[in-house]
Amino acid sequence: MIGRIAGVILHRASDHVLIDVRGVGYVVHVSQRTAAALPPAGEACALYTELLVREDLLQLFGFPTLLEKEWHRLLTTVQGVGAKASMAILGTLGAEGVGRAIALGDWSAIKAAPGVGPKLAQRVVMELKDKAPAVMALGGALTVDVGTAAPDDAVIEAPAARKVAQPAPAQTASATADALSALINLGYGQGEAAAAVAEAAGADGSAAAPALIRASLRLLAPKG
Repeated sequence: MIGRIAGVILHRASDHVLIDVRGVGYVVHVSQRTAAALPPAGEACALYTELLVREDLLQLFGFPTLLEKEWHRLLTTVQGVGAKASMAILGTLGAEGVGRAIALGDWSAIKAAPGVGPKLAQRVVMELKDKAPAVMALGGALTVDVGTAAPDDAVIEAPAARKVAQPAPAQTASATADALSALINLGYGQGEAAAAVAEAAGADGSAAAPALIRASLRLLAPKG
């Protein structure tokens, strides 16, 4: 299993990138969102990868965070959601957006992805809603900097102790995870806590964890 690719970009397109790793070129399929964030050809990048194995096909799919990779894995467990549909959903919403949409039951946000109809969007929300809190709790701590590649004599796998810079989406995911953990520790159920945090994060995407906790508590407070 190839879990991470780090090397130099030889070619990039809207849905894939060719990465040279010590003389071997890997075609890695990515969402449009990820493709737009990659550096130009000739520069270094690193992506977490998922290998799709079929009888007549081997395909690598790349993700800037393990959180996004986990959402891809879960999305493709839903009947009717293949790798192409999953990448379309992630490309439209991002990992954090997917988590918010599913936690809030907002299937119309899922439907906004190209090629995803209303019935499939509703199935995604229905089948994954109970799993959303656990995935949101992963946060953005496990993140590869898409502009960083290992040196020529390094192994492909990242050393466990390595620290990498977190882009803004990873910081948002980390704040969401921290807020969700705090609410659960206060005794709220995973489902209601995830929905409140998702709504609060949707209202202010740059909010830090303390602000998300306060906003979520206001949403969870008894009305009337």
